[in-house]
Amino acid sequence: MTACPPAASPGILLVDDEPDWLASMTLLLEVSAGLDNVRSCQDSRQVMGLLDAGGIGLVLLDLTMPHLSGTELLAAIAERHPDVVCIVLSGMNQLTTAVSCMKLGAYDYYVKTDDEARIVGGILRAVHMLELREENRVVASRVVSGQLRHPEAFAAICTQSPAMRAVFAYVEAVAQSPRPLLVSGESGVGKESLVRAAHDLSGRGGPLVACNVAGLDDGVFADTLFGHVRGAFTGADAPRRGLVEEAAGGTLFLDEIGDLSIASQVKLLRLLQEGEYYPLGSDRPRKLCARVIAATHADLAAREREGAFRRDLYFRLRTHHVAVPPLRERPEDIAVLLDHFLAEAATAMGKRKPTPPPELAALLATYAFPGNVRELAAMVYDAVSLHTGRMLSMERFKRHIGAPDAAPDASADDNPFTGLAALPSFAQAEKLLLCEAMARSGGRQTLAARLLGVTQSALSKRLKALRQEGD
Repeated sequence: MTACPPAASPGILLVDDEPDWLASMTLLLEVSAGLDNVRSCQDSRQVMGLLDAGGIGLVLLDLTMPHLSGTELLAAIAERHPDVVCIVLSGMNQLTTAVSCMKLGAYDYYVKTDDEARIVGGILRAVHMLELREENRVVASRVVSGQLRHPEAFAAICTQSPAMRAVFAYVEAVAQSPRPLLVSGESGVGKESLVRAAHDLSGRGGPLVACNVAGLDDGVFADTLFGHVRGAFTGADAPRRGLVEEAAGGTLFLDEIGDLSIASQVKLLRLLQEGEYYPLGSDRPRKLCARVIAATHADLAAREREGAFRRDLYFRLRTHHVAVPPLRERPEDIAVLLDHFLAEAATAMGKRKPTPPPELAALLATYAFPGNVRELAAMVYDAVSLHTGRMLSMERFKRHIGAPDAAPDASADDNPFTGLAALPSFAQAEKLLLCEAMARSGGRQTLAARLLGVTQSALSKRLKALRQEGD
């Protein structure tokens, strides 16, 4: 069984005056846990110098040593290197000693005669805690600064939205983490593009392997992910590699994770918790060597409360979590997406890119877009397929969003005041226009200004004057 070391694990220092124990523990951590960044030290007087040099995040410490004892080192490390985690591995099985070490700042305490699996499990928990702590620090600094080191990874996503820029910063910050990433958002918001960006930024040499798990029954799910050996079931005449093995060294993308059955959730939880799996028909475990990213349009928190999704799996998946905002919450993206899809559709259909009417983006911004970016793309492709002139017609867009036929059009000469017995005053007409524009825009001044063809500052002045008249 080949172990897969976690990415970017902190350096580990073994401190003991027994060379045989140092050698056996180093081998155990490498074989059982895949930790190959382990250093050893027989002289306790050298420990502080090694820590001062940097690169050590975890110290495994014996208590009974010549020169400096383990308790003395614990106190010194806590004072000079409070970020370094210490685990005591002692030959003394005494409760008072363990309590004393914990008071001095030890993260955990084990007796050397304890079960090896228990010791390795405790060390891995400490390593994972250190990795999460570092990831949280990086995430905080990246999100606060808002700066992207690799904006080219998100080039396929057209946006001018600050909310989407914050999403990019978060994804970039956690891209190299070995922990699961959960991407949530309504259908059509572009979750797959973010998953692709996260994989490209991960630095992993393996492939991105995707699987839509919606509708897979438990047997198909297990065979698809874990594969099978020859003779595992009737018809299994040859072994089959599962997607987990196909994604080794890369990323395993599980789409629509919210629709996974409870029985399959149990299997996925074991994969994430233990980092290993069994191909169908095999009694030899294999290591998970891929980073898992899951996506869903469902509200997993609500499904967990309803009992349709396991709580332990939910929290395991959302170690890192990003929620992609729907298109209706980022109207500033509509114009840029419209231009992008017009060019894309025209190229696909062998036509010249049509010119959209100036008011088209403002009209679309009044629509809720339940299908999000995917729906907008479909609308544009439909309109371009029927386009013959230079200026793009708004008719197909109006029909799609249910806009009234009498809505103002750039080419229309209809006078809304024709047929009125009495004309409104300029002040009355302005008030009606302002109220209608604010109603259509949902109270957003930027959008209302676009609808009226004025600047936002001019609209703001008029609204302020209107409020003062009301007072």
